[in-house]
Amino acid sequence: MQQINLLGMVTESRNPNSENIDSCSTLEILKIINNEDKQVALAVEKELANISLAVDAISQAFLNQGRLIYIGAGTSGRLGILDASECPPTYGTSPEQVIGLIAGGQPAILKAVENAEDNPELATNDLKKINFNSNDILVGIAASGRTPYVIGGMQYAKSIGSTVISLCCNPKSPMIKLANIAITPIVGAEVITGSSRMKAGTAQKLVLNMLTTASMIKQGKVYGNLMVDVEATNAKLIERQISIVTQATNCCREEAITALAKSNGHCKTAILMILSGLNAEQAKKKLTQAHGFIRQALQTT
Repeated sequence: MQQINLLGMVTESRNPNSENIDSCSTLEILKIINNEDKQVALAVEKELANISLAVDAISQAFLNQGRLIYIGAGTSGRLGILDASECPPTYGTSPEQVIGLIAGGQPAILKAVENAEDNPELATNDLKKINFNSNDILVGIAASGRTPYVIGGMQYAKSIGSTVISLCCNPKSPMIKLANIAITPIVGAEVITGSSRMKAGTAQKLVLNMLTTASMIKQGKVYGNLMVDVEATNAKLIERQISIVTQATNCCREEAITALAKSNGHCKTAILMILSGLNAEQAKKKLTQAHGFIRQALQTT
């Protein structure tokens, strides 16, 4: 078995602020956790320049009909799947535009699959199964920065000319050396030694939020701060669509409902109809010409 040097990893070091946490009261335990969590956003802030580079690369990939693929193991893999799964209902994207892959496949989402993360060839196979190509972007996610499954995927992606991004929480890790763009929020030792689902996981979640949210904004899927490509797949989201149209146009509820009905439940079209006076067909054509950006469509009406 390959020996892993945990002592050299920041995420595996012992936190002096929580050495006696097992002797604390409930409130004291929570205060220690909360104080450590406060450091996470500051660590992410230091990586904004690299996150910006990643967003621009992802946005360009989308313009070239490429996809955003997350790959990880354990908590990191689950976070990638979570972020990917939220894109279709929030931004009306195809389920294939943002995909999360996890070592061990679907069973590993709910339960650990032994040894899957130690096999780099599994990642290559998983990428080939989804026809990963050079237009796609791969984001390798691993708190340690050394997970073999993730490294195997990154190596394969680089070998076919894809842009590769690393997201890890240990400096000088193998993933950083492989990446075209490295995002490395250093959150320090965990409250419970080695439990990288905590601060490291929170940092990864914050970064993934940024990657997809900023990329979707740059694709015209947000108007103001309203998610105007939201799909109404349940009662709550139908109500949200109505609210978005009324807030974007200052129209009454009835007018929003009417416009949504005429536009087949497409928020952008309904908004442009109300703001420009165009009918549904004209508004849809204007949006197509403006590549889905409401502001640009308004400038040409």
